[in-house]
Amino acid sequence: MTEILVQVGMEGKVPPQDKVVDHPAWPVLKGAVERIRPWQSKDGSIDFDAEGAPERTAVEEAVSEVVRAVEELAPLLPHDAAYHEALVKDLRRWADGGFQVPDFLDSLLAFQPAADRQDGLQHLVVFPMYTQNGNPDRNLEAVVLRMVWPEWLAELEATRYDNPLFCGITFEDFTAGYDTNSAVLFPETIAVREAPERFSWGGIFCDREAARFRRVTAAAVDLLGLELPEDIAAMVHDQERCQQAFVLWDMVHDRTHSHGDLPFDPFMIKQRQPFWMYGLEELRCDLTAFKEAVQLDADGFPQGRDVQYAVLFDRMFRFPVTGERVRNYDGLGGQLLFAYLHKHDVVRWTDNKLSIDWQRAPEITNQLCAEIETLYRDGIDRPKLVHWFAAYELVSTYLAPHPGSKWAKGPEALDLSQPPRKLVDDVLADEFPLSMFYEALQKKLKNVIASTKGITAETAERVAA
Repeated sequence: MTEILVQVGMEGKVPPQDKVVDHPAWPVLKGAVERIRPWQSKDGSIDFDAEGAPERTAVEEAVSEVVRAVEELAPLLPHDAAYHEALVKDLRRWADGGFQVPDFLDSLLAFQPAADRQDGLQHLVVFPMYTQNGNPDRNLEAVVLRMVWPEWLAELEATRYDNPLFCGITFEDFTAGYDTNSAVLFPETIAVREAPERFSWGGIFCDREAARFRRVTAAAVDLLGLELPEDIAAMVHDQERCQQAFVLWDMVHDRTHSHGDLPFDPFMIKQRQPFWMYGLEELRCDLTAFKEAVQLDADGFPQGRDVQYAVLFDRMFRFPVTGERVRNYDGLGGQLLFAYLHKHDVVRWTDNKLSIDWQRAPEITNQLCAEIETLYRDGIDRPKLVHWFAAYELVSTYLAPHPGSKWAKGPEALDLSQPPRKLVDDVLADEFPLSMFYEALQKKLKNVIASTKGITAETAERVAA
């Protein structure tokens, strides 16, 4: 099976194209966008009456440079012709309208990368947008990316994990909004006059995820004295293997949000819920990917084993100690996974060294997945508030709540005459604080994690060299 997958991975490649980032029009476009960004307000508009505002002619010239550069680069990307044509019209309309709140709905609808998922295919993307986990403002951004769609992944999507909207992507170059921790390109972040009835694509930068994972994992392994099996150690030091693991993990995770027993998925129904509900949903999706990876490993897919340890290490080492502690639902999921494995004697912290029972890790991780799935299934027959308490009980079985928590004291400590959404106000910002293990790890890893801002495969390899 391994030999077959290697052979398949070498076929079906897009013929070599001129690299967009090597064309002289790209630095012109990038420079013009970088001039425009600081002039924009939070909503993407430009206030010419504000102190220090630019001359309108300067903004018009910068936008004209972007337009000319897009038109020069478009012939390299004939598959995006309709998008680039609409993009030019949206840019000109924004300028003609006096640079009010931008509306790029027409170009958003014309951009359809999921309709042609060819491995290595380039895209030049320009939108006013915020970057998730990056820049919160809807500034103009430009990014050149490549599709990651090897035949083995396409086959799995077609036969096991249907996800027609998912795009695995890598960076070629980008403007300042992506010189951040953002690793996604999502259509809902783009400034439009109205949201489309449905989105038709979503992209995740597996190269950034892989590079960040490798740097943080290597540091954590060294700090914790964890001895890795030879094949896992090799994976952590191999950017291409890690990218393949992350693109598979992302594809399965992404589709899981819309599969299973789902009446309480806060991402799908967009209702205000306690942040541990978001944490459990994200963890459910990751552990589903882990469970599928165990099966793929058994079926002879080498990426299956890599996904298992990408999930374990990213969840246990990076997630809990990344970001602020305010409603940090990803951090909560990582804490829960570690605590569950620790209490089931899969991970041990003895003599200042961490050890993992590699044989039992898949079984016990899948056991936690089953507990969360049971919570969801049983929740179908519960009122919302009762379900929230059941979820709280599952989490607090393994993680100690804050001693000042009202929720930890049970329903009698809350005003149940209020609607459930109001009771969310009684949730503490850090309802489940870090354990002493993670407090110590956070201090030791914080500089490493900070160093991954804006990381790409290229910068990671340059630092390693």
